[in-house]
Amino acid sequence: MAGAGGADELKVLGAWASPFVLRVRVALHLKGLEYEYVEVDLADKSDLLLASNPVHKKVPVLLHAGRPVCESTLIVEYLEAAFPGAGQAFLPADPHGRAVARFWAAYVDDELLSAWLAIHAAATEKEKAEAVARTLAAVDALEGALADAERPGGSKGWFGGGGVGLVDVALGGFVPAIQASEPTTGLRIVDPGRAPRLAAWVERFCALDAARAAMPAVDRLVEMGKKRLAEAHAATTAPAETSI
Repeated sequence: MAGAGGADELKVLGAWASPFVLRVRVALHLKGLEYEYVEVDLADKSDLLLASNPVHKKVPVLLHAGRPVCESTLIVEYLEAAFPGAGQAFLPADPHGRAVARFWAAYVDDELLSAWLAIHAAATEKEKAEAVARTLAAVDALEGALADAERPGGSKGWFGGGGVGLVDVALGGFVPAIQASEPTTGLRIVDPGRAPRLAAWVERFCALDAARAAMPAVDRLVEMGKKRLAEAHAATTAPAETSI
């Protein structure tokens, strides 16, 4: 395996529950690259993280021979360029195919994630309903993109042209959160009745050795999610302080 040391030494700064960190770790496993994983306490950020990502101060950060690369999708594409002969190729060879893959990888964050987060930020039931509708519309669009990828000449079951690709890795980072959503909040993000291809894709992704090696336990995510919801509820229902 590459990345055993020296010029190819790889280190990931991450947080166990982050879907963006999961993207990077799955990509590294798909590439067959060895790396050191360093868990970061986001409540007390390390000097290494602050020095490696001084702009956003967020994980993930990939350190390649000591040089930092930030932002999960950029890291995945960096691994593709820096280790072109390693493991699974994430982007097709043709320029149009690359553009399509980048479009849908960006869609995951720009549309699906933004709508999903809006559910939890909603101040009224109307806002929440609108955010849920946007989230499910994004799921519908991804279901259609997967159907297009499975047309004759495409790869059966994956967004990537020759198997697991950039879009699979981008969306795959959210699979544990998708699985934890219903037991935590009651919202089923991917319903087999509404998005059968995507539901099958989730199961297929979970079966990957690369995913199993990096995914956090869903039960642990559910526990964390319920704790955060309880804390948020307590904060909103606590009596306001008054002064005399």
